[in-house]
Amino acid sequence: AGSRTFFELKAKVQELFKMDYFLPAHQGRACENIIATALIKPGHVIPMNYHFTTTKAHIVKNGGTVVEVLIDEGTQTNSTFPFKGNVDLKKLKEVIERETAEKIPFVRIEAGTNLIGGQPISLTNMREVAALCKEHNIFLIMDASLLQDNLYFIKLREFPEKSIRELTQEVAELFDIIYFSARKLGFAKGGGISLRHQHHFDLMQELIPLYEGFLTYGGMSIREMGALTIGLEETMDEEIISQGPQFIEYMVQELIKHDVPVVTPAGGLGCHIDASRFLDHLPQQEYPAAALSNAIYLVSGIRTMERGTMSEDRNLDGSEKFAEMELVRCAIPRRVYTLSHIDYAIDRIVWLYHHRHLIQGLQFIKEPKTLRFFTGTLESMSSWQENLVNEFVKDFGETN
Repeated sequence: AGSRTFFELKAKVQELFKMDYFLPAHQGRACENIIATALIKPGHVIPMNYHFTTTKAHIVKNGGTVVEVLIDEGTQTNSTFPFKGNVDLKKLKEVIERETAEKIPFVRIEAGTNLIGGQPISLTNMREVAALCKEHNIFLIMDASLLQDNLYFIKLREFPEKSIRELTQEVAELFDIIYFSARKLGFAKGGGISLRHQHHFDLMQELIPLYEGFLTYGGMSIREMGALTIGLEETMDEEIISQGPQFIEYMVQELIKHDVPVVTPAGGLGCHIDASRFLDHLPQQEYPAAALSNAIYLVSGIRTMERGTMSEDRNLDGSEKFAEMELVRCAIPRRVYTLSHIDYAIDRIVWLYHHRHLIQGLQFIKEPKTLRFFTGTLESMSSWQENLVNEFVKDFGETN
Protein backbone atom coordinates (compact mmCIF):
# COMPACT_ATOMS: atom_id res chain seq x y z
CA ALA A 1 0.00 0.00 0.00
CA GLY A 2 1.14 3.52 -0.76
CA SER A 3 3.94 2.53 -3.13
CA ARG A 4 5.56 5.06 -5.44
CA THR A 5 4.78 2.71 -8.34
CA PHE A 6 1.04 3.28 -7.95
CA PHE A 7 1.43 7.06 -8.14
CA GLU A 8 3.56 6.69 -11.27
CA LEU A 9 0.76 4.59 -12.81
CA LYS A 10 -1.88 7.10 -11.75
CA ALA A 11 0.14 9.94 -13.29
CA LYS A 12 0.46 8.05 -16.59
CA VAL A 13 -3.30 7.39 -16.76
CA GLN A 14 -4.01 11.04 -15.98
CA GLU A 15 -1.54 12.13 -18.65
CA LEU A 16 -3.19 10.02 -21.34
CA PHE A 17 -6.88 10.43 -20.43
CA LYS A 18 -6.80 13.89 -18.80
CA MET A 19 -9.07 12.82 -15.93
CA ASP A 20 -8.41 13.71 -12.29
CA TYR A 21 -9.38 10.44 -10.62
CA PHE A 22 -8.11 6.88 -10.94
CA LEU A 23 -8.99 3.60 -9.21
CA PRO A 24 -6.94 0.40 -9.64
CA ALA A 25 -8.45 -3.08 -10.07
CA HIS A 26 -7.05 -6.54 -10.69
CA GLN A 27 -8.64 -6.94 -14.16
CA GLY A 28 -11.29 -5.61 -16.51
CA ARG A 29 -14.27 -7.53 -15.18
CA ALA A 30 -13.40 -6.27 -11.70
CA CYS A 31 -13.86 -2.74 -13.08
CA GLU A 32 -17.21 -3.81 -14.50
CA ASN A 33 -18.27 -5.10 -11.09
CA ILE A 34 -17.32 -1.83 -9.36
CA ILE A 35 -19.10 0.34 -11.95
CA ALA A 36 -22.24 -1.81 -12.08
CA THR A 37 -22.48 -2.05 -8.29
CA ALA A 38 -22.10 1.71 -7.89
CA LEU A 39 -24.32 2.96 -10.72
CA ILE A 40 -26.95 0.35 -11.68
CA LYS A 41 -30.26 -0.18 -9.88
CA PRO A 42 -33.16 -2.54 -10.72
CA GLY A 43 -35.04 -1.29 -13.74
CA HIS A 44 -32.13 0.57 -15.27
CA VAL A 45 -31.45 0.26 -18.99
CA ILE A 46 -27.92 0.39 -20.40
CA PRO A 47 -27.62 1.15 -24.13
CA MET A 48 -24.34 0.09 -25.76
CA ASN A 49 -22.95 -0.58 -29.19
CA TYR A 50 -22.54 -4.27 -28.30
CA HIS A 51 -22.36 -6.32 -25.13
CA PHE A 52 -19.44 -8.25 -23.75
CA THR A 53 -20.17 -11.43 -21.80
CA THR A 54 -19.01 -10.36 -18.33
CA THR A 55 -20.28 -6.80 -18.81
CA LYS A 56 -23.78 -8.06 -19.48
CA ALA A 57 -23.60 -10.48 -16.52
CA HIS A 58 -22.67 -7.68 -14.09
CA ILE A 59 -25.43 -5.43 -15.41
CA VAL A 60 -28.06 -8.17 -15.14
CA LYS A 61 -26.81 -9.17 -11.67
CA ASN A 62 -27.51 -5.64 -10.46
CA GLY A 63 -31.00 -5.52 -11.97
CA GLY A 64 -30.26 -3.75 -15.24
CA THR A 65 -31.02 -4.58 -18.86
CA VAL A 66 -28.67 -4.34 -21.82
CA VAL A 67 -29.98 -2.77 -25.05
CA GLU A 68 -27.70 -3.00 -28.08
CA VAL A 69 -27.70 -0.10 -30.54
CA LEU A 70 -25.10 -1.33 -33.02
CA ILE A 71 -25.35 -0.39 -36.68
CA ASP A 72 -26.80 -3.13 -38.87
CA GLU A 73 -23.48 -3.60 -40.70
CA GLY A 74 -21.89 -4.64 -37.40
CA THR A 75 -23.20 -8.19 -37.51
CA GLN A 76 -22.70 -8.74 -41.24
CA THR A 77 -19.60 -10.89 -41.31
CA ASN A 78 -18.82 -10.36 -45.00
CA SER A 79 -18.53 -6.59 -45.30
CA THR A 80 -16.22 -3.76 -46.29
CA PHE A 81 -17.58 -1.19 -43.82
CA PRO A 82 -14.54 0.21 -41.94
CA PHE A 83 -16.19 0.95 -38.56
CA LYS A 84 -18.61 -1.86 -37.78
CA GLY A 85 -18.54 -1.04 -34.06
CA ASN A 86 -20.41 2.24 -34.64
CA VAL A 87 -23.55 3.15 -32.72
CA ASP A 88 -26.76 3.58 -34.71
CA LEU A 89 -27.77 7.06 -33.53
CA LYS A 90 -31.40 6.53 -34.54
CA LYS A 91 -31.61 3.39 -32.40
CA LEU A 92 -29.97 5.19 -29.46
CA LYS A 93 -32.39 8.11 -29.72
CA GLU A 94 -35.33 5.71 -29.76
CA VAL A 95 -34.07 3.98 -26.59
CA ILE A 96 -33.66 7.32 -24.79
CA GLU A 97 -37.13 8.48 -25.85
CA ARG A 98 -38.73 5.17 -24.91
CA GLU A 99 -37.01 4.58 -21.58
CA THR A 100 -36.35 8.25 -20.58
CA ALA A 101 -32.98 9.51 -19.36
CA GLU A 102 -33.92 8.84 -15.72
CA LYS A 103 -33.73 5.09 -16.36
CA ILE A 104 -30.41 5.28 -18.18
CA PRO A 105 -27.50 5.81 -15.77
CA PHE A 106 -24.99 5.71 -18.61
CA VAL A 107 -24.37 4.70 -22.21
CA ARG A 108 -21.49 2.26 -22.73
CA ILE A 109 -19.16 2.26 -25.73
CA GLU A 110 -16.80 -0.64 -26.38
CA ALA A 111 -13.80 0.39 -28.46
CA GLY A 112 -13.09 -1.92 -30.24
CA THR A 113 -16.00 -4.26 -30.18
CA ASN A 114 -14.93 -7.73 -29.06
CA LEU A 115 -17.80 -10.10 -29.88
CA ILE A 116 -18.37 -8.90 -33.45
CA GLY A 117 -14.79 -9.58 -34.48
CA GLY A 118 -12.74 -6.87 -32.78
CA GLN A 119 -14.34 -4.22 -34.99
CA PRO A 120 -13.58 -0.52 -34.34
CA ILE A 121 -15.83 2.46 -33.72
CA SER A 122 -14.98 5.73 -35.44
CA LEU A 123 -13.99 8.90 -33.61
CA THR A 124 -16.69 10.75 -35.55
CA ASN A 125 -19.35 8.34 -34.27
CA MET A 126 -18.08 8.63 -30.70
CA ARG A 127 -18.37 12.41 -30.94
CA GLU A 128 -21.96 12.09 -32.17
CA VAL A 129 -22.84 9.74 -29.32
CA ALA A 130 -21.20 12.05 -26.77
CA ALA A 131 -23.20 15.02 -28.08
CA LEU A 132 -26.46 13.06 -27.80
CA CYS A 133 -25.64 11.95 -24.27
CA LYS A 134 -24.76 15.49 -23.24
CA GLU A 135 -28.04 16.74 -24.68
CA HIS A 136 -29.94 14.34 -22.39
CA ASN A 137 -27.59 14.60 -19.36
CA ILE A 138 -26.59 10.93 -19.61
CA PHE A 139 -23.09 9.85 -18.64
CA LEU A 140 -20.90 8.14 -21.23
CA ILE A 141 -18.58 5.26 -20.33
CA MET A 142 -15.96 3.55 -22.48
CA ASP A 143 -14.59 0.04 -22.18
CA ALA A 144 -11.07 0.78 -23.44
CA SER A 145 -9.72 -2.76 -23.17
CA LEU A 146 -9.23 -2.95 -26.95
CA LEU A 147 -8.58 0.76 -27.38
CA GLN A 148 -5.09 0.35 -28.80
CA ASP A 149 -6.45 -1.57 -31.81
CA ASN A 150 -9.26 0.96 -32.17
CA LEU A 151 -6.78 3.84 -32.13
CA TYR A 152 -4.73 2.13 -34.83
CA PHE A 153 -7.81 1.76 -37.06
CA ILE A 154 -8.88 5.38 -36.49
CA LYS A 155 -5.46 6.50 -37.65
CA LEU A 156 -5.44 4.04 -40.56
CA ARG A 157 -8.99 4.61 -41.81
CA GLU A 158 -10.17 8.00 -40.51
CA PHE A 159 -7.52 10.50 -39.30
CA PRO A 160 -4.11 9.49 -40.70
CA GLU A 161 -2.68 12.94 -40.00
CA LYS A 162 -3.06 12.63 -36.22
CA SER A 163 -0.69 10.87 -33.83
CA ILE A 164 -1.84 8.02 -31.59
CA ARG A 165 -1.33 10.25 -28.54
CA GLU A 166 -3.48 13.00 -30.05
CA LEU A 167 -6.19 10.51 -30.93
CA THR A 168 -6.11 9.02 -27.43
CA GLN A 169 -6.77 12.40 -25.86
CA GLU A 170 -9.44 13.34 -28.39
CA VAL A 171 -11.25 10.08 -27.64
CA ALA A 172 -10.85 10.41 -23.87
CA GLU A 173 -12.26 13.93 -23.68
CA LEU A 174 -15.65 12.58 -24.81
CA PHE A 175 -16.15 10.25 -21.83
CA ASP A 176 -17.03 10.54 -18.15
CA ILE A 177 -15.52 7.18 -17.17
CA ILE A 178 -12.97 4.99 -18.95
CA TYR A 179 -12.17 1.50 -17.69
CA PHE A 180 -9.91 -1.19 -19.09
CA SER A 181 -8.37 -4.61 -18.78
CA ALA A 182 -4.60 -4.15 -18.73
CA ARG A 183 -4.10 -7.57 -20.31
CA LYS A 184 -5.27 -5.92 -23.52
CA LEU A 185 -4.58 -2.22 -22.99
CA GLY A 186 -1.18 -1.92 -21.38
CA PHE A 187 0.58 -5.28 -21.82
CA ALA A 188 0.17 -6.23 -18.13
CA LYS A 189 -2.09 -8.08 -15.67
CA GLY A 190 -4.51 -5.70 -14.03
CA GLY A 191 -7.01 -2.98 -14.79
CA GLY A 192 -8.24 0.44 -13.84
CA ILE A 193 -11.02 3.00 -13.84
CA SER A 194 -10.37 6.59 -14.87
CA LEU A 195 -13.03 9.06 -13.73
CA ARG A 196 -13.81 12.66 -14.59
CA HIS A 197 -16.19 13.48 -11.73
CA GLN A 198 -15.56 13.37 -8.00
CA HIS A 199 -19.03 12.05 -7.17
CA HIS A 200 -18.36 8.94 -9.28
CA PHE A 201 -14.99 8.55 -7.59
CA ASP A 202 -16.59 8.83 -4.15
CA LEU A 203 -19.21 6.20 -5.04
CA MET A 204 -16.66 3.71 -6.30
CA GLN A 205 -13.62 4.18 -4.08
CA GLU A 206 -15.29 2.55 -1.07
CA LEU A 207 -15.91 -0.57 -3.18
CA ILE A 208 -12.22 -1.03 -4.06
CA PRO A 209 -11.15 -2.21 -0.57
CA LEU A 210 -14.24 -4.43 -0.42
CA TYR A 211 -13.56 -6.27 -3.70
CA GLU A 212 -10.02 -5.50 -4.84
CA GLY A 213 -7.59 -4.38 -2.15
CA PHE A 214 -6.29 -1.05 -0.91
CA LEU A 215 -6.74 2.07 -3.05
CA THR A 216 -3.09 2.17 -4.06
CA TYR A 217 -2.88 -1.30 -5.56
CA GLY A 218 -6.37 -2.72 -6.14
CA GLY A 219 -5.20 -6.32 -6.38
CA MET A 220 -2.14 -5.59 -8.53
CA SER A 221 1.45 -6.25 -7.49
CA ILE A 222 4.07 -3.51 -7.63
CA ARG A 223 5.63 -5.32 -10.57
CA GLU A 224 2.35 -5.34 -12.52
CA MET A 225 1.67 -1.67 -11.82
CA GLY A 226 5.15 -0.83 -13.06
CA ALA A 227 4.68 -2.95 -16.17
CA LEU A 228 1.29 -1.32 -16.82
CA THR A 229 2.78 2.17 -16.60
CA ILE A 230 5.36 1.27 -19.25
CA GLY A 231 2.77 -0.60 -21.32
CA LEU A 232 0.41 2.36 -21.46
CA GLU A 233 3.22 4.54 -22.78
CA GLU A 234 4.15 1.88 -25.35
CA THR A 235 0.53 1.93 -26.52
CA MET A 236 1.26 5.40 -27.88
CA ASP A 237 3.82 3.88 -30.29
CA GLU A 238 2.21 3.12 -33.65
CA GLU A 239 4.97 0.67 -34.55
CA ILE A 240 4.14 -1.43 -31.49
CA ILE A 241 0.35 -1.40 -31.70
CA SER A 242 0.28 -2.06 -35.46
CA GLN A 243 1.81 -5.54 -35.24
CA GLY A 244 -1.33 -7.36 -34.09
CA PRO A 245 -3.72 -5.82 -36.65
CA GLN A 246 -1.20 -6.40 -39.46
CA PHE A 247 -0.79 -10.07 -38.56
CA ILE A 248 -4.58 -10.40 -38.37
CA GLU A 249 -4.97 -8.74 -41.79
CA TYR A 250 -2.46 -11.19 -43.23
CA MET A 251 -4.27 -14.19 -41.77
CA VAL A 252 -7.66 -12.97 -42.96
CA GLN A 253 -6.46 -12.38 -46.50
CA GLU A 254 -4.69 -15.75 -46.73
CA LEU A 255 -7.80 -17.60 -45.52
CA ILE A 256 -9.95 -15.71 -48.02
CA LYS A 257 -7.66 -16.98 -50.80
CA HIS A 258 -8.70 -20.51 -49.77
CA ASP A 259 -12.42 -19.59 -49.53
CA VAL A 260 -12.47 -19.95 -45.72
CA PRO A 261 -15.27 -17.66 -44.44
CA VAL A 262 -13.94 -14.97 -42.11
CA VAL A 263 -15.09 -11.64 -40.69
CA THR A 264 -14.18 -8.73 -42.93
CA PRO A 265 -12.73 -6.21 -42.84
CA ALA A 266 -10.01 -7.59 -40.59
CA GLY A 267 -10.40 -6.20 -37.09
CA GLY A 268 -8.33 -6.23 -33.94
CA LEU A 269 -7.80 -8.89 -31.28
CA GLY A 270 -7.73 -11.82 -33.70
CA CYS A 271 -8.81 -13.38 -36.98
CA HIS A 272 -12.46 -14.39 -36.66
CA ILE A 273 -13.82 -17.36 -38.59
CA ASP A 274 -17.52 -17.37 -39.48
CA ALA A 275 -18.58 -20.76 -38.12
CA SER A 276 -22.11 -20.37 -39.50
CA ARG A 277 -20.74 -20.44 -43.04
CA PHE A 278 -17.85 -22.82 -42.29
CA LEU A 279 -20.26 -25.40 -40.83
CA ASP A 280 -23.45 -24.51 -42.64
CA HIS A 281 -24.73 -28.06 -42.07
CA LEU A 282 -24.96 -27.53 -38.28
CA PRO A 283 -27.91 -25.79 -36.56
CA GLN A 284 -27.17 -23.18 -33.91
CA GLN A 285 -28.51 -25.39 -31.11
CA GLU A 286 -25.56 -27.72 -31.74
CA TYR A 287 -23.07 -24.90 -31.08
CA PRO A 288 -21.22 -24.71 -34.40
CA ALA A 289 -18.64 -22.19 -33.18
CA ALA A 290 -17.77 -24.42 -30.22
CA ALA A 291 -17.60 -27.49 -32.45
CA LEU A 292 -15.27 -25.72 -34.89
CA SER A 293 -13.04 -24.49 -32.07
CA ASN A 294 -12.86 -28.07 -30.79
CA ALA A 295 -11.99 -29.39 -34.25
CA ILE A 296 -9.24 -26.81 -34.77
CA TYR A 297 -7.61 -27.93 -31.53
CA LEU A 298 -7.79 -31.60 -32.54
CA VAL A 299 -5.96 -31.06 -35.84
CA SER A 300 -3.51 -28.33 -34.80
CA GLY A 301 -3.12 -28.04 -31.03
CA ILE A 302 -4.18 -24.38 -31.40
CA ARG A 303 -6.59 -23.08 -28.77
CA THR A 304 -9.19 -20.78 -30.28
CA MET A 305 -12.24 -19.26 -28.60
CA GLU A 306 -15.93 -19.83 -29.29
CA ARG A 307 -17.84 -16.57 -29.62
CA GLY A 308 -21.37 -17.61 -30.48
CA THR A 309 -24.46 -19.16 -28.92
CA MET A 310 -22.47 -21.06 -26.30
CA SER A 311 -21.25 -17.69 -25.02
CA GLU A 312 -24.85 -16.55 -24.45
CA ASP A 313 -26.80 -17.42 -21.31
CA ARG A 314 -30.22 -18.96 -21.81
CA ASN A 315 -33.43 -16.92 -21.80
CA LEU A 316 -35.40 -16.79 -18.55
CA ASP A 317 -37.77 -19.50 -19.81
CA GLY A 318 -34.84 -21.87 -20.37
CA SER A 319 -34.81 -21.61 -24.17
CA GLU A 320 -31.63 -20.92 -26.11
CA LYS A 321 -30.70 -17.32 -26.82
CA PHE A 322 -29.18 -17.69 -30.25
CA ALA A 323 -26.24 -15.40 -30.96
CA GLU A 324 -26.38 -13.03 -33.91
CA MET A 325 -23.02 -14.37 -35.06
CA GLU A 326 -21.28 -17.72 -34.67
CA LEU A 327 -17.58 -16.84 -34.60
CA VAL A 328 -14.35 -18.61 -33.72
CA ARG A 329 -11.71 -16.18 -32.52
CA CYS A 330 -8.11 -16.92 -33.42
CA ALA A 331 -6.57 -14.40 -31.04
CA ILE A 332 -3.07 -13.20 -31.88
CA PRO A 333 -1.02 -12.31 -28.79
CA ARG A 334 1.35 -9.37 -29.09
CA ARG A 335 5.10 -9.98 -29.21
CA VAL A 336 4.70 -13.75 -29.28
CA TYR A 337 4.11 -15.08 -32.78
CA THR A 338 6.22 -14.93 -35.91
CA LEU A 339 4.67 -15.15 -39.36
CA SER A 340 5.53 -18.86 -39.47
CA HIS A 341 3.16 -19.45 -36.55
CA ILE A 342 0.39 -17.72 -38.49
CA ASP A 343 1.17 -19.77 -41.59
CA TYR A 344 0.92 -22.99 -39.55
CA ALA A 345 -2.51 -21.99 -38.27
CA ILE A 346 -3.66 -21.10 -41.79
CA ASP A 347 -2.46 -24.46 -43.14
CA ARG A 348 -4.39 -26.48 -40.55
CA ILE A 349 -7.56 -24.37 -40.82
CA VAL A 350 -7.58 -24.73 -44.61
CA TRP A 351 -7.16 -28.51 -44.29
CA LEU A 352 -10.05 -28.55 -41.83
CA TYR A 353 -12.23 -26.51 -44.19
CA HIS A 354 -11.78 -29.17 -46.85
CA HIS A 355 -12.88 -31.81 -44.32
CA ARG A 356 -15.58 -29.74 -42.63
CA HIS A 357 -18.30 -32.26 -43.43
CA LEU A 358 -16.78 -34.51 -40.72
CA ILE A 359 -17.50 -31.98 -37.96
CA GLN A 360 -20.74 -32.48 -36.07
CA GLY A 361 -22.36 -30.82 -33.08
CA LEU A 362 -21.90 -30.63 -29.31
CA GLN A 363 -24.30 -30.69 -26.37
CA PHE A 364 -24.04 -29.63 -22.74
CA ILE A 365 -23.77 -32.29 -20.04
CA LYS A 366 -23.01 -29.72 -17.32
CA GLU A 367 -24.46 -26.27 -17.83
CA PRO A 368 -24.15 -23.39 -15.33
CA LYS A 369 -26.80 -20.67 -15.44
CA THR A 370 -24.35 -17.77 -15.75
CA LEU A 371 -21.37 -17.50 -18.11
CA ARG A 372 -21.76 -21.17 -18.97
CA PHE A 373 -18.88 -21.14 -21.47
CA PHE A 374 -16.38 -20.73 -18.62
CA THR A 375 -17.20 -23.80 -16.51
CA GLY A 376 -19.71 -25.84 -18.49
CA THR A 377 -18.93 -29.25 -19.98
CA LEU A 378 -19.95 -30.46 -23.43
CA GLU A 379 -19.76 -33.74 -25.28
CA SER A 380 -19.89 -34.63 -28.96
CA MET A 381 -23.22 -35.81 -30.36
CA SER A 382 -21.60 -38.61 -32.37
CA SER A 383 -18.15 -40.13 -32.96
CA TRP A 384 -17.17 -37.27 -35.26
CA GLN A 385 -14.04 -36.34 -33.30
CA GLU A 386 -12.60 -39.84 -33.74
CA ASN A 387 -13.47 -39.81 -37.44
CA LEU A 388 -11.79 -36.43 -37.88
CA VAL A 389 -8.61 -37.60 -36.14
CA ASN A 390 -8.50 -40.74 -38.30
CA GLU A 391 -8.76 -38.63 -41.45
CA PHE A 392 -6.03 -36.34 -40.15
CA VAL A 393 -3.71 -39.30 -39.50
CA LYS A 394 -4.22 -40.50 -43.08
CA ASP A 395 -2.90 -37.18 -44.39
CA PHE A 396 -0.29 -36.23 -41.79
CA GLY A 397 0.60 -39.47 -40.02
CA GLU A 398 0.78 -40.04 -36.27
CA THR A 399 1.87 -37.04 -34.18
CA ASN A 400 3.05 -36.95 -30.57
